[in-house]
Amino acid sequence: MDRLLSIEAFVRVAETGNFAKAAQQLGVTRSVISHRIQQLEDYISAPLFHRSTRHVRLSEVGETYYKECADMVASFNSLTEHMRDLRAKPTGKLRVQMLPGFAIGHFGSLLAEFTDLYPDIEVDVIVNDRVVDPIEEGFDLAFQMFPPLAESLIERKLFSVRRLFCASPEYLERHGAPRAPAELQAHKVALYEGYPSRNKWLFNGSEQVELNLTGQVRSNSVHLLRDYAITGACVVCLPTLVASADLLAGRLVPVLTDYSLSSFNFSAVYPATQRRALKVRSLIEFLVERISDEPEWDRPLLARGWVQP
Repeated sequence: MDRLLSIEAFVRVAETGNFAKAAQQLGVTRSVISHRIQQLEDYISAPLFHRSTRHVRLSEVGETYYKECADMVASFNSLTEHMRDLRAKPTGKLRVQMLPGFAIGHFGSLLAEFTDLYPDIEVDVIVNDRVVDPIEEGFDLAFQMFPPLAESLIERKLFSVRRLFCASPEYLERHGAPRAPAELQAHKVALYEGYPSRNKWLFNGSEQVELNLTGQVRSNSVHLLRDYAITGACVVCLPTLVASADLLAGRLVPVLTDYSLSSFNFSAVYPATQRRALKVRSLIEFLVERISDEPEWDRPLLARGWVQP
């Protein structure tokens, strides 16, 4: 016998004075209600109701028992609703690893909105450009550009990371703009060192051009490369999420816009065991809702034809 179900049936019958109404409210048949009440009466070895063809009323034992049972059912329902509320409002610590390219200049405002929506989540954000295994390093979630390190990890794409070559107006005035990818060999070039293709670059235009390009300056910081290029020192390849504002302001000028570079997926990567974790799902869905595959930093560049869809 499930005592809780039997007690709930007893309370509903006592309150409605009717087996059929109690059955309707609980979504079961009248015979189920009768069976549960009979089991409860057998268990306490006393009748709970006086029954007739027209009426059902509490026995003396039933009246005493009802007061205690009604409080018990009310407390259980209250506790259940409270636990449902806790499940609906994610809580706890969320440990996140994130690439600097997105963390700096973009994630701060999104994080402010997220923590306002979910004040019971504590967020630890570790910013670096390493590709990590969240399981091994204790992250609930990692945001990165490259494929997961293990098959047990789940990947959810958020947006495409587009790239382009650019330089400051001062640099182009002194050295001219490269008109074809091969002309980059004659320029001072700065490159991000973390791309998986390493020194091999593939340019897609009216014809496909493959180029071995090492760069005079290399760094794991795209923000450093951007600042270096703004001084007029070089031609640089930057992701648009870092370069867009400077391109639109004229501090940087796109070059080789007739050619496109391959893009990368910026993805959320997390252990399969976190698939149902509400705090993880909440952050991912929050970012998916606010960032499309044509994010705000790319739209004006796409409209000008500086990058390709």
